[in-house]
Amino acid sequence: MVPEAHSLSQAAHDRLSTELHDLSTRGRIDIADKIEAARKLGDLSENGDYHAAKEEKAKMEGRINHLNQILLNAEIIDPSGGNDSSEVMLGSVVSLAYEDDTDDDEPERFLVGVIEERSDDVTVVSPGSPMGEALLGASEGDTVEFDSPAGRQQVTVVTVQ
Repeated sequence: MVPEAHSLSQAAHDRLSTELHDLSTRGRIDIADKIEAARKLGDLSENGDYHAAKEEKAKMEGRINHLNQILLNAEIIDPSGGNDSSEVMLGSVVSLAYEDDTDDDEPERFLVGVIEERSDDVTVVSPGSPMGEALLGASEGDTVEFDSPAGRQQVTVVTVQ
């Protein structure tokens, strides 16, 4: 099976590479120190600190493996793409107005990309999701439809960044 390519901006690639390096070096040393300190506390079968440190190590190793896979199969994209900036593409941040939403006048902001691209104030929508597929190629002012768990949805693209 061919691994799935991960489209990342250069900034996300750099951030993930830095995280991987930090976890692979400082993170592993810190966990080893925690495990060693917990070992010195005595009986390992009833040692909560030891079991917590081992669990933390397993989670960290899982993250290291995940980052390795992402970076190994990474494809660096230019979010501007050289295309018309009003067209939605991978890496675009879009503001959307739901057609049936009468309670909220503020458009919602989404990043069309992978979770690794996320930022604090923007929800990520996968380009492979029904919403993401509908948005790709749309321009400001376009209304797109997609199926969601809540039923058929219509959104209008207010802005594309």
